[in-house]
Amino acid sequence: MSGLTIFSDAEPQRALWQSNDVQAIQQQLAQIGVRFERWQADRELGDNPQPDTVIAAYQHEIDRLVAEKNYQSWDVISMRPDNPQRQELRGKFLAEHTHGEDEVRFFVEGQGLFCLHLEGKVFQILCEKNDLLSVPANTRHWFDMGSAPHFTAIRLFDNPQGWIAQFTGDKIAEAFPRLA
Repeated sequence: MSGLTIFSDAEPQRALWQSNDVQAIQQQLAQIGVRFERWQADRELGDNPQPDTVIAAYQHEIDRLVAEKNYQSWDVISMRPDNPQRQELRGKFLAEHTHGEDEVRFFVEGQGLFCLHLEGKVFQILCEKNDLLSVPANTRHWFDMGSAPHFTAIRLFDNPQGWIAQFTGDKIAEAFPRLA
């Protein structure tokens, strides 16, 4: 189940606010300029869906976002527990970073934990199947795919080159709860 937990960035042991209610999550995230939506596929995708099938099933939603935000490219990324680079990739995404563009992710299946660091708080958003999260450009954040990652996600980009991160060097991510 999707969820949002908000912490003071100085107190990672104590949640200030927590909910699994989609409308409450949307309201909290909208206050900091973060978009959170639920999408539905227009067809059954089955197990381990292929990128072309995924894009086709959500093309209507992708087209809507492209028309609204002028995104330049999109792709599909999948991660499975048997990926030999899973620990290396998890470590890379766990480091706090920013992007010069919005970070837009839609979870087709599985889950991931996005952690946003702004306004003296850490917002941990557990994204699961059917969740779209759009994090504004230059927002400090990290992503935890878990120790046994399993997800497929659509990524949308302002920049045709795709994902470009600027790491902050801050170790804050090490203090906060992680995805099992």
